[in-house]
Amino acid sequence: MKSFRINEIFYSLQGEGRNTGRAAVFVRFAGCNLRCPFCDTQFDSYREMTAREIVAAISNYPARFVVLTGGEPTLQADEAFVDQLHEAGFEVAMESNGTRPAPRNVDWLTVSPKVRGEWRVERGKRIPDEVKIVFEEDTDPEAVLSPLSTLYSSLSSFLYLQPCDTGDSARNACIMQRCIDYIKEHPQWRLSLQTHKLIGIQ
Repeated sequence: MKSFRINEIFYSLQGEGRNTGRAAVFVRFAGCNLRCPFCDTQFDSYREMTAREIVAAISNYPARFVVLTGGEPTLQADEAFVDQLHEAGFEVAMESNGTRPAPRNVDWLTVSPKVRGEWRVERGKRIPDEVKIVFEEDTDPEAVLSPLSTLYSSLSSFLYLQPCDTGDSARNACIMQRCIDYIKEHPQWRLSLQTHKLIGIQ
């Protein structure tokens, strides 16, 4: 029986993007194909769990909205696994770095391409419902999106910039102001804040 490497399962509110504020069960997969310096996930530790065990664990919570995150969930989660979550009555969202195709049957796909990584959406594959770029001082959001211009004229209705949390309050303030200024000049983008950090929840 197939098993998955699960870093943690926890219940909280979605803190970022279009679904901010929704109660959600988070299934964090271990392992990632990128090593971004700002990542706050200890994705190397894990326990092996079957799909049945995961469904049993997340069914203990009242919300029927599950977020598959990581690490990088596309390294493990597939359409068969998403089908099992649907059969258990869950709406399924996924957060991915976009370097690998996502299961076509997820209900909501967030792609967060990393400036230092590469990403692509192949024709015929699952198109993101939202794109969320971690914004740093030298980030050029349009350059990050440019590889898709020949495939899709309108990638997503929801394009978000999220100021990077560097751990340095002075630098964070500078990044925030640059991000705000950029959005005011490029209003197709929206601001995404890590509200879970702002209110002190996981």
